Amino acid sequence: MRFEGFVIVSADGRLANERNVMPRELKIEGDKRFFTAALDRVDLIVHGRPSQEEQPNAPRRRRVILTTKVATSAPDPSNPKALLWNPAGCPFDVAAREAGVASGTVAIIGGPRVFDMFMDRYDVFWLSVASRVHLPDGEPCFPGVPARSPREILASHGLRAGEPQLIDAEHDVSVTPWRRVA
Repeated sequence: MRFEGFVIVSADGRLANERNVMPRELKIEGDKRFFTAALDRVDLIVHGRPSQEEQPNAPRRRRVILTTKVATSAPDPSNPKALLWNPAGCPFDVAAREAGVASGTVAIIGGPRVFDMFMDRYDVFWLSVASRVHLPDGEPCFPGVPARSPREILASHGLRAGEPQLIDAEHDVSVTPWRRVA
């Protein structure tokens, strides 16, 4: 399987406000288009309970949702395309097969604990930065932020920054692919 991470963060490395809610300031059209196109090409999405896509295609996508409400894994009663997964009870590869995916691309979309679990498995991590947004008391995108920047954390896990792409000029948002160093 190929693992790709996706997050948009504020200039200070936050993905949500102090109430752990993604603020409208981070819901930027250019990033939404980039994120939607990326998720349309993956085979499986992995996220925690608070993470949401808020997209029209979301109900059609296979997903694994991290939770401690099940011992190992179980179908999500509210979504026939989703599997609830407790990482303490079963390996990811088993959960992915139970979700119907044994190969292909897996998108990790958050939150911080979920991102951290896959840090050494990413083939690429797409870090979008909204440089004009500041959330000083918000939820960090990775454990270790703000003591270290998201960039420093990705680099410490063997990922190297590629060329940033401006995806929303109006809001000064760029996305940088961080690829695994061979």
